[in-house]
Amino acid sequence: MQVLTMAKFESLTRLYDSLRESSHDFRITTDPFPPLDPEKLAKSMEIERKAAENGKANIPARNARELDEVERTIVERVESQRDDAFQILEEQLNTYATRLRNLDFDGHFSQIEMTNHSSVEDYQADVTKGRDELFIRRKNLKATDEELEEFRRRNGLEKRIARVRGALETGLKILFVALLLLIETGVNGIYLAKGNDSGLVGGIGYAFGFAFVNVIGTFLLALFGIRQLNRRFFGLKLIGFVSLLFWLALAIALNLAMAHYREISATAVDNIGPLVRQRLVSAPLGLSDIDSFVLFAGGLLFSIAALLDGLFMTDPYPGYAGTYQRYVNARDDYAAEREHRVEGLKDIRDDHNEKIEGIVQGLSKRRKECASIIDARTRMTKLFGEHQTQLESVGRKLLAIYREENRAARTEEEPKHFKAQYKMERRKVIIDTSDDWSDKDLSERIQTAQADLSAQMKRISKAFEDAVTAYHELDHIYPETINGSPA
Repeated sequence: MQVLTMAKFESLTRLYDSLRESSHDFRITTDPFPPLDPEKLAKSMEIERKAAENGKANIPARNARELDEVERTIVERVESQRDDAFQILEEQLNTYATRLRNLDFDGHFSQIEMTNHSSVEDYQADVTKGRDELFIRRKNLKATDEELEEFRRRNGLEKRIARVRGALETGLKILFVALLLLIETGVNGIYLAKGNDSGLVGGIGYAFGFAFVNVIGTFLLALFGIRQLNRRFFGLKLIGFVSLLFWLALAIALNLAMAHYREISATAVDNIGPLVRQRLVSAPLGLSDIDSFVLFAGGLLFSIAALLDGLFMTDPYPGYAGTYQRYVNARDDYAAEREHRVEGLKDIRDDHNEKIEGIVQGLSKRRKECASIIDARTRMTKLFGEHQTQLESVGRKLLAIYREENRAARTEEEPKHFKAQYKMERRKVIIDTSDDWSDKDLSERIQTAQADLSAQMKRISKAFEDAVTAYHELDHIYPETINGSPA
């Protein structure tokens, strides 16, 4: 039982040791070329055992000039590791070369030279396009300005500007007319419902007809007819005077007819229309009911309210508000377009300068990256040289271990090559420096590029200032006038 127990613990110990041991013959390190551990390697290759066995058999022979199989295995293992490390080095050097090519300083410098010319030309093209558009709008503004001045001169309106209603004020005036129509319809409907076969509904129907002519007709007559009284020309004044008389007759006759209709509809059923006309001719003011007088007076007041609303709907002088509004629209359109163009050029300039600053920062960043790549490449090459030295040292140690154990077990004299020092053939590193930039040359080229980019920013800013000046010069080419004098 004791023997079995010991055997079980030995197996467990070997398993435990094997799990703790590294799965390779390198020391744990972050180096790209991990150094070989001669002690581990000697153990894994069983060098001491093989050396003792070969020594007892006097292998290699005393006159042997070549390395024996174990020595060749040691040398092959070391040189295989050297070749593997050299392959890693070449892959890393190719990676560095690719990264250097991708920095593409030559391409970026050439592109900077191209953009120094094309960017300013493109910007100036936008300036010219905007100036042409503003030129057209300024001509339109000048034309409407001259039209307005001619209208004011011809109609003697030099001493005042037009009274133009805003959209809100105009909407309120139209709403007031509609409100008059609804109120008069409702009030008159109540009065006319008396004697109507359909009652209130029928009375409102007749009332709407009277109110529509009384309010809407008066409003339109005042807006397009009576306002002609303000004209300077006799013919147009006459039209305004006739329109005023027509409104006065219409307002009195219509509201009297409505009052008589109310009284007649209360007693008669048929031929109400002829009876109303007959009464208007024979006794127009012969109203017997006080409510009829109230109906007449209320309708006349509604008509007067619609008259005043129509007269002051816009400027009292016909055509003045429309002419002035065309001028204002052209002026606002020109001002908005100029502001839009200037803001657009400013945004383009700011975007351009922001990109230039990004390019400058990018060049500085690439310069640092270039230096970092070259430093890493140099460091990698140095590490490979140190790794070859370490491999040679490991080879010597392993051969020394083998030869010492072999020498101790031999009964014959050792071969002469046991005293020779192992020299590993070094792999030479060839670095492609075609894409390399010296720090001095790269620094000078980047400074030149940055100076060119700064000059380009100044040219863009100058072009922006010239554009704003050119846009304002249009005001002098086509100046506006106030009362016939240049504004």
